[in-house]
Amino acid sequence: MENNLKYYIADSLKELFNCDPDNEIIQLQETRKEFEGDFTLIVFPLTRYSKNTPEATGTAIGERLVSRYPEVRGFNVIKGFLNIVLSDSFWSKTFAEIHETAEYGIRTAEADAPVILVEYSSPNTNKPLHLGHIRNNLLGFSLYRILSATGNRVIKTNIVNDRGIHICKSMVAWLRHGNGETPATANMKGDHLVGKYYVQFDIDFKAEVEGLVARGESTESASEKAPAIMEARELLRKWEAGDVPTVDLWRMMNSWVYEGFDVTYKKLGVDFDRVYYESETYLRGKDIVADALAKGILYRKDDGSVWADLTDSGLDHKLLLRSDGTAVYMTQDLGTAVIRHEDYGFDKTIYVVGNEQNYHFQVLSALLKKIGYSWAEGIHHFSYGMVELPEGRMKSREGTVVDADDLIDEMIETARTMSKELGKLDNLAEEEREEVFRKVGMGALKYFIIKVDPRKNMTFNPVESIDFNGNTGPFIQYTYARINSVLKKAEGQGFPVSTKAALSSLPIAKEIDLIRILRRFPSTVSEAALQNNPSVIANYVYDLAREYNQFYHEFSILNEPVPDKRDFRVLLSGKVAEVIWSSMWLLGIEVPERM
Repeated sequence: MENNLKYYIADSLKELFNCDPDNEIIQLQETRKEFEGDFTLIVFPLTRYSKNTPEATGTAIGERLVSRYPEVRGFNVIKGFLNIVLSDSFWSKTFAEIHETAEYGIRTAEADAPVILVEYSSPNTNKPLHLGHIRNNLLGFSLYRILSATGNRVIKTNIVNDRGIHICKSMVAWLRHGNGETPATANMKGDHLVGKYYVQFDIDFKAEVEGLVARGESTESASEKAPAIMEARELLRKWEAGDVPTVDLWRMMNSWVYEGFDVTYKKLGVDFDRVYYESETYLRGKDIVADALAKGILYRKDDGSVWADLTDSGLDHKLLLRSDGTAVYMTQDLGTAVIRHEDYGFDKTIYVVGNEQNYHFQVLSALLKKIGYSWAEGIHHFSYGMVELPEGRMKSREGTVVDADDLIDEMIETARTMSKELGKLDNLAEEEREEVFRKVGMGALKYFIIKVDPRKNMTFNPVESIDFNGNTGPFIQYTYARINSVLKKAEGQGFPVSTKAALSSLPIAKEIDLIRILRRFPSTVSEAALQNNPSVIANYVYDLAREYNQFYHEFSILNEPVPDKRDFRVLLSGKVAEVIWSSMWLLGIEVPERM
């Protein structure tokens, strides 16, 4: 309709003011909620043609639109803004088009559509997934679905940081204290067991540093000489040298972690098309560094370490190989990026990584370009803020993180307790109730995290997230279940009797409010994809659910005495339910049929 209105306005300007306006000067936007109208024309730029005040110019345009075009029912002018009111018949036709569109708002990728890689999760194999990882995974998976729904070919990838000093720390602690302990003998998830030894390493390390300081060493010197850190560095050197016992231990402990990760990923409802491992890609990175060094693109210091000078990109000098020849994270990321481009020839790759790594990805892009990879222009860092609890920030080494598995279980248990208190599910079978508890608990967790603009830091409050009122996942899920109940009753009573007659019914103001929100769905999905921002979808679906609940409470649906109006409301309810389902699906959230 925007394009039609722009044509109508341009035509009016020609006739009223004898001009041929540029299309760009006709600026339309949706009317703000506090004003009457559907679209607002910014009149100020048009006074150059009218040679009159904004108010007089807007009034002249509005009067001509109403007199010439049936879609325009009325208008009002407020200062330099012309608010255009569309006709009831326009909204009736609009809803008919929405109703008849299958998979409304969702586009399927063509064979030649752009290829976008989305990397998310990226866990270290020295600890279980925690609350920060939950935000990462939920944002990444939702972004994948949103980008897919806007016609892109999207590949979900994960890079597992399975090598380096961090896993060696867990290995050192296990060798010191493990006594052959396994997940089976400890009755513990493998990632939790390895995480336990990572915490134990930090305990050992701190005690050793304190002991050295007490004997006269500086804190800095003690941190370098502590036996625990020296053992970890030695294990890393042995691992890169292929020492068989070291590699075997590494494989065994990592296998425990992978099994644990898979359980958590399943609970979160996320998955990947391809998993890369740093232990494989870092070698390619070292080859790339060696080649660039031979070409004079990089330089070697006297101690043997290899560096990149990125000052011409406004950055600093970046270490790529340590003096002992071991690789750093950037080396691995170089290898991973090149291998992925060889695998998929992507147009764009999006790294879903916290904002503490902003500089890292500036360096990665600049470094790839310096070495000669032009496709590095397609690298994008999806930078998101930290997530904390009301109690404050979490620390992995000190064991104060909120474990993902524990939080998931807690959310489901909270959903179970609240649902039982409200008595909402008393009429369901036990198995169905448990499935609803799971969906509601996970819906609360996911929605609370995703509804926040990812660029912002956030505080996750489990109690607030699971409220059945307000801007929460359970409120939206309950709205969907409510509509589903209405539709089942309508089906049982044979409604709608005539879809054709229902779609020709003229909507009332509250119904138009719903149609107006439904009409925004495709553009909202596009906006979320353009901004890489799933919260755009989250806040949209809340607006839709809230508007429907107001409509539901103010107007009868199945008891409406006029058949065509009743059937129209049934069809409208059905489309609202469909769009709620699609919106929540884009966010990776399931909606129960009954609650």
